[in-house]
Amino acid sequence: MSTDNSKFGLLTRLKLLWFSWLRSILHLWVKARVLPEPFEDLELDRDKPICWVIDSYELTTLLILDKTCEQRGLPRPLWPLRLPSGDEPRSYLALRRKKGLLIRRTEVRRHSETLKRLVENVCEGTEKDIHLVPVTVLIGRAPDKETGIAKIFFTESWEIGGRLWRFVNSLVNGRHTMIQFSTPLSLRTLADEQLGPARSLRKVQRILRVHFQRVRGAAIGPDLSHRRTVIDAVLRSEPVREAIEEQARKDNSTEYKAWKQGRKYAFEIAANYSYAFVRVAYFALTWFWNRIYDGVELYHFRSFQKLAPDHEVIYVPCHRSHIDYLLVSYFVYINGLVPPHIAAGVNLNLPVLGHFLRMGGGFFLRRSFRSQKLYSAVFYEYLSRILANGTAIEYFVEGTRSRTGRLLPPKGGMLSMTVRSYLRAPNRPILFQPIYVGYERLVEGSSYTAELSGQQKKSESLTDLLKVFGILRQRYGKVHVSFAEPVLLDQLLDEVSADWRSQALGTEERPVWLNPLVARLGNRIMTGINEATHVNPVNLLASILLTTRKLAMDRVELEQQLLLYLDMLRDCRFSERVSYTNKTPAEIIAYGVELGAVETREHPLGEIVAVCAAQTVLLAYFRNNVSHLLAVPSLVASCFLNVRSIKPERIRRIGRSIFPFLKAELFLPMDQAAFEQAIDRQIDWLVERGLLEQTAESGLLKCPEGGSRDELQLRIMGHSLLQTFERYFITMAILAKNGSGRLTRGELERLCYLTAQRIAQLHEIAAPEFSDRNLFRQFISLLRDNGVLTINAAEKLAFDEMIGQISDDARFILSTDIRHGIMRVAPQVLHEDPED
Repeated sequence: MSTDNSKFGLLTRLKLLWFSWLRSILHLWVKARVLPEPFEDLELDRDKPICWVIDSYELTTLLILDKTCEQRGLPRPLWPLRLPSGDEPRSYLALRRKKGLLIRRTEVRRHSETLKRLVENVCEGTEKDIHLVPVTVLIGRAPDKETGIAKIFFTESWEIGGRLWRFVNSLVNGRHTMIQFSTPLSLRTLADEQLGPARSLRKVQRILRVHFQRVRGAAIGPDLSHRRTVIDAVLRSEPVREAIEEQARKDNSTEYKAWKQGRKYAFEIAANYSYAFVRVAYFALTWFWNRIYDGVELYHFRSFQKLAPDHEVIYVPCHRSHIDYLLVSYFVYINGLVPPHIAAGVNLNLPVLGHFLRMGGGFFLRRSFRSQKLYSAVFYEYLSRILANGTAIEYFVEGTRSRTGRLLPPKGGMLSMTVRSYLRAPNRPILFQPIYVGYERLVEGSSYTAELSGQQKKSESLTDLLKVFGILRQRYGKVHVSFAEPVLLDQLLDEVSADWRSQALGTEERPVWLNPLVARLGNRIMTGINEATHVNPVNLLASILLTTRKLAMDRVELEQQLLLYLDMLRDCRFSERVSYTNKTPAEIIAYGVELGAVETREHPLGEIVAVCAAQTVLLAYFRNNVSHLLAVPSLVASCFLNVRSIKPERIRRIGRSIFPFLKAELFLPMDQAAFEQAIDRQIDWLVERGLLEQTAESGLLKCPEGGSRDELQLRIMGHSLLQTFERYFITMAILAKNGSGRLTRGELERLCYLTAQRIAQLHEIAAPEFSDRNLFRQFISLLRDNGVLTINAAEKLAFDEMIGQISDDARFILSTDIRHGIMRVAPQVLHEDPED
């Protein structure tokens, strides 16, 4: 720090020299992590006077801030603030100061005098503008590889320590310091409200005070009570007391016995959050990620980070691996926010492991407890209390891990309880944060392959932990975590009920609009996740190679197809948050070989790239991760699989007929009009690329000549969702073959499942979702919802000529052999197998 500036007086230079000496000593052991990252996201206007604002004056805070500003070429807080109206002695201000030598107490004052002068100067026109930049410095909040018992206990908390505590804390945790710069506050914007200097001062003071509380709360979490205190409060609540009384009457027992049962439930549910354990877990997870992954990439976090301090946050990631919740908590923590409490299935509440999960914020719930009123009351009250306390929460709306790679239909249970808790006590607005988590190789790959091959799912046990040693010996590529557009609950509530704020709801009351709201919320979350998809090299290889008959391609042709898909992702944007690999086609193939997903085979006529035999089922999983991105391209291209020419209107008609089913199954974030616009854009793009030709006179679309490179590329694109269309046609064929009014819903579902299963075996279809009973069940429900199917008086499924129209359109997409094969295999009504 230079102190020989001639503009400074002698006393100022001596003071700066003293601070320079102290700062040099302090930074022998202090190392700060600066947020936001990248720092350019802060968007500081360096042409405006900048005054740094800290919550409470601490010498260590000031010295750390000064060092950071010097490193980044920012105005230094210890230097005078140069203003036309007159210089301020320093370029920072503190909202609070303490007095006392040993026993220090917060000084009672209404406001900072520096802040008062700055506000008055801008309001009175003496200064054009001044930017106030809030800065939060937390020592012991940004961990690194070092650890120790002392580091864990001397860390930031809600108590503001004295000089001795601060000094010891900086010694112990100095290398774990976080400095958070927040969005600048313009005093000119405030002055333009014409409130006058006094009211403007009170307003900016209030804004800054609330801001520091929220940033600190987001970084270190709310002041959580002891677990037993929370449980006692839950058991004393009126809804739980009423449930205890009802349980006692039902069991014909004493209330004390029912109370003990409720208490047992509460201890089974409740987390036992520990900041110390979170810090230790950080070090372990950092080592674990570096051991098995080549990197973990984070996307679109900054936009969420700006909103988080002002909202109660509910993290809702997709669920593809047990690694999901570890990744989300890890990234949240290292980026300056407190890790959330995580709702986990009671199957993970294993001895020892369950204890550690609770310390990390895990709380447990049973798969189903609708009929258990006492358990339901205890769980709902616990969830309501941690929400009201400002605790961030994470849960998986799919309910379980996806075994097919596609998003599962959202479950409404946790969403409904969250909404009801908020309606009961709307303290802070709730923000649902959808998160896409994409892998290039799955830790649970072998167990998924076994389950998809027909084996029963094994329950979790402590012996599963032994698999970690095998996991540590392998590499799993990169992981990509992408934050989607946040879903604000208040906005959704306004859409379904404009007067929801004025409706006083009791604990058990459920407004008529609750279920539609929960359904809309679940769908918004799932479409948001899909809109934030990252397309990695394995996704691309799987999407192309699995469409070929022998799961293999000429290397040159594969590189051309990869380049086509990369260009399509760039030009035909599914959403602004979709990202994709920056590797070249050759690098993508080499990377796939390195991960063991594909292999290369030498041949005199050219190298061949093929799917590794053991990876076929898992590659279908990775293809399904991005199947929604290929829905429109595959639909358009598939219309040319069996005909050489077709009119655009016919493609749109086919799109309209299957759009409701694609939208529901793939969670497409568009309505029918937007879907047809996407079809038109895709047609234009294919024409521009030369994969389609359009006649000027009639607008007729023609595909390339057979055997050409362009025809191959179009055919591969058309096969991307072909098995999905085949699954739809199986349902239509069985309905047509049996006739209207002949099948019950259960019979149709079973026939569809058996038919798909048989076709998959006959044609060696490697897609695990092809014969997924749940997808058939969902498709049949959609046929009912869209009026294609109705239930007659005999509880049979009735339909009209619509089934025939959809079947007629299938001839453009499905080959004659496939359609006839389905018609041959599709059975008529079977008697239910009592053992099925």
